[in-house]
Amino acid sequence: MSETGSASIADDGTRIVAKGDWTLEHITLLDRLRTSLQRQVRAQARVDGHGLGRVDTAGASLLLELVGDDVSRIDVASEALRKLFAAVARAENAPPAKRRRKDSGFLSAIANVGAAAEAVWRDSVALVGFIGLILSAFARTFPIPRRWRITSTVAHIEQTGLNALPIVALLCFLVGAVVAFLGATVLKDFGASIFTVELVGYSFLREFGVLLTAIMVAGRSGSAFTAQIGSMKAREEIDAIRTLGLEPVDVLVMPRVLALIVSLPILTLVGMLAGIVGGAAVCVMTLDVSPLMFITRLHETTTVRHFWVGMSKAPIFAFLIAAIGCLEGFKVAGSAESVGSHTTSSVVQSIFVVILIDALAAIFFMEINL
Repeated sequence: MSETGSASIADDGTRIVAKGDWTLEHITLLDRLRTSLQRQVRAQARVDGHGLGRVDTAGASLLLELVGDDVSRIDVASEALRKLFAAVARAENAPPAKRRRKDSGFLSAIANVGAAAEAVWRDSVALVGFIGLILSAFARTFPIPRRWRITSTVAHIEQTGLNALPIVALLCFLVGAVVAFLGATVLKDFGASIFTVELVGYSFLREFGVLLTAIMVAGRSGSAFTAQIGSMKAREEIDAIRTLGLEPVDVLVMPRVLALIVSLPILTLVGMLAGIVGGAAVCVMTLDVSPLMFITRLHETTTVRHFWVGMSKAPIFAFLIAAIGCLEGFKVAGSAESVGSHTTSSVVQSIFVVILIDALAAIFFMEINL
């Protein structure tokens, strides 16, 4: 049992002698005592606390009320009690927190836009820095063949290239058929249905072949890179790689980047051919164009420069998709939720960058008449 706190008045009301425990469990009795003492003490009375036992914030607050929250008028023997009274006095004298002014939503919208812009800038700077890190790793390891990780690179080529061939071919075939059908439907009103051949050839050689393939690879392989590296980050395997004296960029990033640089042009070629075959199938069925006539017209009207325009973008897209996927994997904080959010971010960023670069490339090639 703790001793209930007490207090008495001495020296004609100029000194209050406090004893015992001033704690929360006795707060009712102590509050009555404080009320009684306040009627009897003089204005500048001091508290003699040398007889105090245990004191908590509730008891300290009552004693401070007796001296008008003036800590200098409380005499205690313990340094800990002195700090306690000072802390309680600061808390009681602190200005009240300002109430946030409620806005109608406009300021919140502006703040969200600013936060999103800052996040885009931060991600862009991080991506540029990571690209520089990858290039420096290439320059460091390329002259030393024994540091090439050929087995890992070939395995990733199989995962990102060979295993993706069926879905890329099917997607491009169906899109090619849709483009040819829409083109034939519109051009038929002008008596120019035969130009559907040029529409399919130009669109898939220059744009659709590489763009659809890159988007498919970003959703399939870019997300896989993020999930794989993110899971390793969560299990602290990347720290183990550093402990072994190896660079995570050399071990994890370079094989994936090289694999995608090799795989994406091959997938792009397959996508171009599949799209043209899909368009040819629609032309044969709806326009009474024989396969030989389709191939002949495509050969006569479509030059090889359109093919090289599309293929020139494939390695760039592959490098950016792999870089973004690996970078988001390294950003994982260590939980399953973080792996999921960064995987989603990887896909969104990759597709956005691919479409942005494709649009800029289209403008550039148009300006140089290529």
